[in-house]
Amino acid sequence: MPAIDLTIGATAPDFTLLDQHGEAFSLSAHRGRAVVLYFYPQDDTDGCTRENLEFSELSTAFAEAGVTLAGVSPDDVDCHARFAEKYRLPMRLLADPERTTIEAYGLWRQKSLYGREYMGLVRTTVLVDADGRIAGLWSVSRIKGHAAKVLDAAKALGA
Repeated sequence: MPAIDLTIGATAPDFTLLDQHGEAFSLSAHRGRAVVLYFYPQDDTDGCTRENLEFSELSTAFAEAGVTLAGVSPDDVDCHARFAEKYRLPMRLLADPERTTIEAYGLWRQKSLYGREYMGLVRTTVLVDADGRIAGLWSVSRIKGHAAKVLDAAKALGA
C-alpha cells in the first residue's frame, strides 16, 4: 500500500489485519458504521497503556453510539493477546508487525527524542465515517481526555 496524506473527506485506506484473537479485521467490512482507529506505538508502555485504558473505559459508550473501536500498533498478535488480557481490554487490538497499514496511513515517520532521531509510529487517531471517509483526525500529544474528545466527534457524526 502506498502512503497517503490523511485529509478530512478522503477515503480511508482499506486494510485487513489480525486482532488479538487471530481474527481478521477489514476496514471495508465495517462500511455502514463509523470506525475509530487509534494508532499507538507499543503495548504495555506507560503512555500506550493509559491511552488503551481511556478508550477501554469508554468502549461501551462508543458501541452505544454505533462506533467500532480498534487500536493498531506494530506489535504482533501474541503481544496484543497478553496486553488485552492483562488490562482486560474489550476492544480489538490489530497487529501490524510489518507496518503495512501504519505506512499506508503515513504514520511511520522520523521522530526525535532527546536529540536522537529514529523511525517510529506517530500516535494518531482516525475517525472513519459510515461511508469509509476520514471524518476526524488527531495527532495525539496529550493522552488524558483524548478518547472522550474522539467519542464526542463520533457522536456528532450521528453514527
